[in-house]
Amino acid sequence: MYEKLEECPSCKHTKFNNFNICKDYTVSGESFALVKCCKCQLVFTNPRPTLEVIGQYYKSADYISHTNDTRNISDLIYKLVRSYMLNQKSKLIKKHHSVGSILDYGCGTGHFLKHMQNKGWAVSGIEPDKSTNIKASEKTKVSINTSLAELSRQKEFDIITAWHVVEHVHDLQQTIKSLRNKLSDSGFMFIALPNHNSCDAMHYKEHWAAYDVPRHLYHFSQDSFMRLIKSQKLHLIDTVPMPFDSYYVSLLSEKHKTGKTNYLQAFKTGRKSNATAKNKTGEYSSLIYVLSK
Repeated sequence: MYEKLEECPSCKHTKFNNFNICKDYTVSGESFALVKCCKCQLVFTNPRPTLEVIGQYYKSADYISHTNDTRNISDLIYKLVRSYMLNQKSKLIKKHHSVGSILDYGCGTGHFLKHMQNKGWAVSGIEPDKSTNIKASEKTKVSINTSLAELSRQKEFDIITAWHVVEHVHDLQQTIKSLRNKLSDSGFMFIALPNHNSCDAMHYKEHWAAYDVPRHLYHFSQDSFMRLIKSQKLHLIDTVPMPFDSYYVSLLSEKHKTGKTNYLQAFKTGRKSNATAKNKTGEYSSLIYVLSK
């Protein structure tokens, strides 16, 4: 079942322009339309699967954040980069808060939470997928919630993270509002998102793997995300690039575009994207937004 949005999920504006048509290469093979809000410039998938049926689009062995399986070189690369990024994320967080309580929204199989737990943090997680939730609970020995509503109303966190998760949620404004309400007054929020204004996105166009329809419901630029957080009275503290994402996304995009895994071309495209972002535009393939109240 699909739903067609008559209002922008971010600003409630009612006029959109056609932006792109992208194929689901992971599960269904279906094509989905992307539209762009004429006011806030948010790109979003429209129509989209309803909350009741979206789960079927995650049922694939290729969705590695839910499986942990290693079946090919691409999966191995993903895991090596993930291991490196765990250290980079913890270092970034430590710059803002030495140790305390942390909530990882959309924690997957719990690798990040376990990493932070080993560094002395009191960890909490939210993961709606049942089998993935169980894996995270087993890894951390902590009961992982399935939704924000399950958290204690009085509970606040020093740090809240959402690593490539916000683009998946159906109720965008309410999710950001709920996360803000769970953040302590002196706390920080870290939200990682793909950036459709990056050089690799421009290069691959409808084949860009980070569109990942229909699992990704929103496709942010820096401007559209800034408008969203401003409406929720959150403040931008820093924007941090995720340079490895351009290589991994380019690797997947090459296969979408050509039907073949081309490591050399993916490396060239990823390197060019990072160089363009570093030297000219600041538009990396993915960005971490550091926010406060």
